[in-house]
Amino acid sequence: MVRAGLTTERLTRAGAELADEVGFDQVTVSALARQFDVKVASLYSHVKSSHDLKTRIALLALDELADRGATALAGRAGKDALTAFANVYRDYAREHPGRYAAAQLRLAPETAAASAGVRHAQMTRAILRGYDLVEPDQTHAVRMLGSMFHGYVSLEMAGGFSHSAPDSQESWSRVLDALDSLLRNWPAP
Repeated sequence: MVRAGLTTERLTRAGAELADEVGFDQVTVSALARQFDVKVASLYSHVKSSHDLKTRIALLALDELADRGATALAGRAGKDALTAFANVYRDYAREHPGRYAAAQLRLAPETAAASAGVRHAQMTRAILRGYDLVEPDQTHAVRMLGSMFHGYVSLEMAGGFSHSAPDSQESWSRVLDALDSLLRNWPAP
């Protein structure tokens, strides 16, 4: 019998909240069952496994990030768009560290292709159109931006910038200025 009130969506959202509290790696069906004070078996009618739960959390995080990105990019171009998009990732990671970690989960190819990850790439390419990059440089730039955003945010969240001056925000602004300059002056092959 399915426990009243438990749905796949509710369990996914609860798993996402749990990830933010204890870390994405700690999210399991067992941990979620304890949270709802139910037997683990009662959750298997909603999620197949801990991996299925984590995949659902990853998809939720990608959707949330894409929605925030689309809102932030509306009406912006060039450096303004680049900065707004970068800040979406940084702010989301600060607000939802477990969900942000979930967004990095390696998805099966068919799941990835149907996810909001595609929207992230499309938004990044939309930003890059303002810099007049064509292929294959556009793909190189998409990879560079993703690596920079994730690398900076990951190091910052791990405390890597908290032990010295200047303030991390100042460095973030300088990095975004440098990226804008690089994109405007993209080197020829």
